[in-house]
Amino acid sequence: MSASRNLGRWHIWLGWLIGVPLLLWTGTGLLMVSRPIDEVRGEHLRREAVDSAIPLSELTLPKADGFAMHTLTLNTEGEPSWVATSDGDEVRHYDARTGLPLPHISAAQARAIVKRAIIGGDKVATTTLFADPEKTPLDFRRPVAVWRIVLTDGTYVYVGQHSGKIEAVRTQFWRAFDFAWGLHIMDLQTREDNHHPVLIFFAGLAFLGSILGFTLLFMRGKRKRA
Repeated sequence: MSASRNLGRWHIWLGWLIGVPLLLWTGTGLLMVSRPIDEVRGEHLRREAVDSAIPLSELTLPKADGFAMHTLTLNTEGEPSWVATSDGDEVRHYDARTGLPLPHISAAQARAIVKRAIIGGDKVATTTLFADPEKTPLDFRRPVAVWRIVLTDGTYVYVGQHSGKIEAVRTQFWRAFDFAWGLHIMDLQTREDNHHPVLIFFAGLAFLGSILGFTLLFMRGKRKRA
């Protein structure tokens, strides 16, 4: 049996093995590049920030009461507030004008923030609190306690329960993109692990199949010229 025929048989068998992964990689890749990344992230739904300069005379630093602050950020989404974070990533929320601690953001406050900051944010379908940072939805994937505001068009807006910030915007296309990404890296459970044996195995087979294909193309082209 000639070397060309032998390589051809190997190429066919590899094609059967890697055909489905190649279709998945190509199809999911096409979906993921079909729209600009800013649109995928929902940036086009965010209203332009209005210049909300606050006179320094109206600001009061937080009364920490023993809380060891590591970072301090001024949040101007909604009523101005301080977001203080400790070395251990504990977060506390303070009124920017009085310096007094604020209670957690309520459902009404979260909806008001979304209405003010998101186009179509007044059309709310449901409001759900995820108070346990370790049990947030898969499409959020951050250890932050949040309100999830679901809009009637299927967009999810996540508002930090402590910070009062819009932590993430998840459009319907973002969720399709996220599912495609999970297929692309062959990890539908966490959609974050792009270094695991299954992916490496099939990627290696695809690479080997490509080398065989180019080798066969070269050998057959050389034989025809001869």
